[in-house]
Amino acid sequence: MLKGRFPNTDEDLAARPGSPAADDRRGPEKSPVRPLDTPVQVGEDPQARGRPFSPKPPPPRPRLERALSLDEKGWRKRRFRTSREDLATRNGPSPSGGSLQDEAPGTATRGGSPPCLSTSLQEIPTTRRALGSGGPSSLGNCLSGMISTSLDLLHRDGVSAGSTPRLASLLPPRPLPAMDWNVASDALRTANKVDLDHADRQLRWQARPFRAHSSLCPGQPPSPLARDDCSLHSARSAVSLLVPVRTKDVRNRSYLEGSLLASGALMGADELARYFPDRNVALFVATWNMQGQKELPPNLDELLLPAEADFAQDLYVVGVQEGCSDRREWETRLQETLGPHYVMLYSAAHGALYMSVLIRRDLIWFCSEVESSTVTTRIVSQIKTKGALGVSFTFFGTSLLFITSHFTSGDGKVGERLVDYSKTVQGLALPKNVPDTSPYRSDAADVTSRFDGVFWFGDFNFRLSGGRAAVDAILKRDPGARVQELLQRDQLTREMKRGSIFKGFQEPDIHFLPSYKFDVGKDSYDTTSKQRTPSYTDRVMYRSRHRDDICPVKYSSCPGIRTSDHRPVYGLFRVRVRPGRDNIPLAAGKFDRELYLIGIKRRISREIQRQQALKSQHSSAICTVS
Repeated sequence: MLKGRFPNTDEDLAARPGSPAADDRRGPEKSPVRPLDTPVQVGEDPQARGRPFSPKPPPPRPRLERALSLDEKGWRKRRFRTSREDLATRNGPSPSGGSLQDEAPGTATRGGSPPCLSTSLQEIPTTRRALGSGGPSSLGNCLSGMISTSLDLLHRDGVSAGSTPRLASLLPPRPLPAMDWNVASDALRTANKVDLDHADRQLRWQARPFRAHSSLCPGQPPSPLARDDCSLHSARSAVSLLVPVRTKDVRNRSYLEGSLLASGALMGADELARYFPDRNVALFVATWNMQGQKELPPNLDELLLPAEADFAQDLYVVGVQEGCSDRREWETRLQETLGPHYVMLYSAAHGALYMSVLIRRDLIWFCSEVESSTVTTRIVSQIKTKGALGVSFTFFGTSLLFITSHFTSGDGKVGERLVDYSKTVQGLALPKNVPDTSPYRSDAADVTSRFDGVFWFGDFNFRLSGGRAAVDAILKRDPGARVQELLQRDQLTREMKRGSIFKGFQEPDIHFLPSYKFDVGKDSYDTTSKQRTPSYTDRVMYRSRHRDDICPVKYSSCPGIRTSDHRPVYGLFRVRVRPGRDNIPLAAGKFDRELYLIGIKRRISREIQRQQALKSQHSSAICTVS
């Protein structure tokens, strides 16, 4: 197969009867006189004009595999010289008519071959004779002819383009790697750039990484950034993570700049399709009442990286009520857990209410300025433990609002909690400078109507009615049916059906046990003298301006985090994003750089400590056995 594909073999280069080289050894003979205006062919000896000339059919066009570095049209338009013609051109005329068998190894550099090819051309005759020392071998001839043709092609490309000599001209000559008899050898694959039939290439094609924008929903289209098109032994990769930018696009000045119709806009449809082909963003929202505990959990993986999610989310929003005294330490723990792939886009506080927004570092350029507002519902208290904190920004062309609240506590204070909701809806002054994406749909008396997507989460303090004994009796029944029975006693569900609170909002289906009230450090509900009723106080609500733009994926609690009398509650969502305009106040990549560096350093130091602890345990085990 290779012999038919590469015709540059030793049999074509050796002297044959009737060829100019063979006739020269036999003696001069009469031959037709060639016209004077006939040009001298490449590789022809000028002294051989008087010798007999035997016309030969032109060699067939070589069939080479298409390389990744050259396009197919370029290969079809080129005519490749044979190795005999090329070497005759570089070595100059010889008395034997250019036969390689009459050339000595030391005369290869006599013709002054180009420096960029001196490393390989001098080694071709030696390698060919080494392969054929035991007898004629078509495989060795084909391999040598293939390397010669590839080098000729690279040389002609450099000369025709007027390029400077390559790096090989500055380095001392090195011999070619030893050829293996197997056609799938490393040297042959490197010469051909890519071996389509090689086993490691097939394995890598089968194990290509797949990036799903929805962590739990299959069927998302693969991202163009997660692809590998090259063999492990290839000379270079043909895929770049950076999309090339054309000069024409950079020079373009369009009157549509900042419009939805502008091509190449930062917040436009092209960039949105590049990062999110399905236009869905994976969102994580969590709420947790810390009970003011100074001690934080040793590990936050259960909260931020739940086992049900195969992939991390694109955006993380965490709201805290009765937060710990050291807010900076809490934010550092969040950054440390998520690692260097995420940055703190924004963080705010209102008394003991904290909110942190972390986003993938690749996406910080597509956010507007982040704005915040607060509402206090308990004015008498010195420490603002009750109230609301709102954070809003626009991502591409979709405006988002996040509200964390802590309503009035108490089993019978439903009316006070409804008042807290009304104060929050009317008191949050958002947005401020970032324009409303749909002002004709907004209501001046309701902040939740001014955004495309709203997520309201926190400790709403709505309880289960009926008393502690009735709730305990339900909890002891079949686990499959007890949740629905408990929700029938839920005060918040009843008020939402009446339309007195959270108008237009929805809540994902609940499949977990009440998140309040536990004994600290235990899985048992309140065993103190107060005997508080277990309740679903911690909730996550969402509202969408456009129908089906928000899709809940997972809604659960974290029973393994026991440092508070509340269990954290989180929700995973898919949010549809639309293209936007560049003429809005942009964050321009702003994030908390100091927190990012602290989180990375702490993450590294903890890993070093963990490895040292494992090493010491291993050493102590060896000593014990010995």
